[in-house]
Amino acid sequence: MSDLLDENELDDALKNCPDWDVQDSTIVRSVEFENFEEAIEFVNTVADLAEEAQHHPEINVSYSVVTLTFTTTDEGGVTTEDIEMAQRLDNLID
Repeated sequence: MSDLLDENELDDALKNCPDWDVQDSTIVRSVEFENFEEAIEFVNTVADLAEEAQHHPEINVSYSVVTLTFTTTDEGGVTTEDIEMAQRLDNLID
């Protein structure tokens, strides 16, 4: 299991993930797609990656906008595991 990142470590880590925002003890990113079908295809890809890593985001779908939220509940906040998943998803999106 990964260790909880302090505020400075989190700020440094997010320099590599500029599209993610800190909200309370989570990191969040929203991605807009052309339509609902593309959004769901993306969600399915995220699900596959999350299963492979055994680290799952909260996923919210609002028509063509997918919002992903990561936190490591057992640690009570954001860990390197969350940052690694954010980076993997950034590579998929960008």
